[in-house]
Amino acid sequence: MEDYLQGCRAALQESRPLHVVLGNEACDLDSMVSALALAFYLAKTTEAEEVFVPVLNIKRSELPLRGDNVFFLQKIHIPESLLIFRDEIDLHALHQAGQLTLILVDHHVLPKTDAALEEAVAEVLDHRPIDQKHCPPCHVSVELVGSCATLVTERILQGAPEILDLQIAALLHGTIILDCVNMDLKIGKATPKDNKYVEKLEALFPDLPNRNDIFDSLQKAKFDVSGLTTEQMLRKDQKTISRQGIKVAISAIYMDLEAFLQRSGLIADLHAFCQAHSYDALVAMTIFFNTHNEPVRQLAVFCPHTALRVMICGVLESSHSPSLKLVPVPSTHPNLQAYLQGNTQVSRKKLLPLLQEALSAYFDSMKSPSGQPETAGVSREQVDKELDRAGNSLISGLSQDEEEPPLPPTPMNSLVDECPLDQGLPKFSAEVIFEKCSQISLSESTTASLSKK
Repeated sequence: MEDYLQGCRAALQESRPLHVVLGNEACDLDSMVSALALAFYLAKTTEAEEVFVPVLNIKRSELPLRGDNVFFLQKIHIPESLLIFRDEIDLHALHQAGQLTLILVDHHVLPKTDAALEEAVAEVLDHRPIDQKHCPPCHVSVELVGSCATLVTERILQGAPEILDLQIAALLHGTIILDCVNMDLKIGKATPKDNKYVEKLEALFPDLPNRNDIFDSLQKAKFDVSGLTTEQMLRKDQKTISRQGIKVAISAIYMDLEAFLQRSGLIADLHAFCQAHSYDALVAMTIFFNTHNEPVRQLAVFCPHTALRVMICGVLESSHSPSLKLVPVPSTHPNLQAYLQGNTQVSRKKLLPLLQEALSAYFDSMKSPSGQPETAGVSREQVDKELDRAGNSLISGLSQDEEEPPLPPTPMNSLVDECPLDQGLPKFSAEVIFEKCSQISLSESTTASLSKK
């Protein structure tokens, strides 16, 4: 693989047509490995002297945000320096020069910014339901399995099994196991085909790591934020909502709130983060498991604008559907309010509507009788009145910021409430992983207690 990737980087220096195998914009482990392995396979099985180049669909600077990717590359001994990232190749210029052919893997819909590249798409290999309205007019191979790496493995074993070595087999094997939650039957993420090809890889390469070992190490790496800067931690798993120019970032952070608040230069980092991305407020949801393997959730609201901060905190504190059961934590900074969250079942998904409500109440409170925004501050009494008026309704027009669109749907390497194939594969989110693991932990604890009785 190293020699192949070195050749790919050398090909970028030449003016020649390229076949680019492009993963999705989330660039999770499945997307990265599928792009690498499929491009390698195509390069080894194409008779003509065509160049197939895998491209990771993120900037190089964003790779550290994907801890499991970084960990696995190091474990498999693939240098990051050999990889090609989206900011290192100009796909639009290649297309305009008539030198680009695209193969999409682990997605089949290009974002609006890449709409001009659609006519260059020659093939799609994906494992999510097809979006007929936006699917490129080319050969599309889609099968609803747990991991796209399963489909890549199938193609290699059916087309050229001799090109597989332990390194590539380990990449595919570990990725399928992570995506399919260690092939757990109770979870139902793995399909028969996923199981089939994991077993085939294990039969061909008996020295592959133990399933439990590789799953545990990849999961641990996914949630490891120890080497990240504050900005990277905030961006690692972030959503954005906006209304009338007011933007609020909501970040999931996988560590204890006390440790997070004690980070050196934190307040300056939070100010810089908000200013750099034009956020008016930041809500950090910290989540982790304690020593008894019980989920712990905490909240921090950072906002230099007093009226907006008071409104957000008021909505969260007074919410009854759901009730967060917030307990304020002393803060030495006037622009930051921290809480312990007693109700650990309230995830970010459930928090977003409350923040939407807060923005609605904020704008209502800022309007004078003439309908124009007031410039004066807002008292807590005004906040309470606006909360009563807003109720628990969702406000239309409040969606993720259009300037920062959500990542495309990606396979969810987590637990789901129903079989993911019932409604198509769900979106991947580390927050969803934590939420479901929390449910399992609580369920097992309850079962254990009942059995003792």
